[in-house]
Amino acid sequence: MAKKGNRVQVILECTEQKTTDVPGTSRYITTKNRKNTPERIELKKYNPNLKKMTVHKEIK
Repeated sequence: MAKKGNRVQVILECTEQKTTDVPGTSRYITTKNRKNTPERIELKKYNPNLKKMTVHKEIK
């Protein structure tokens, strides 16, 4: 049986890596409360391809 609630899984993708020539993508999976944060979230996460902290935005 599926869980009921407001928490949903979201995928975060690096925004800075798209502008560079470095291959690959940096993605993280996390959860958020849909009721408290209806808009898309942005978090600073580590990008192992660029070897630095970058901004990761929620993708669909």
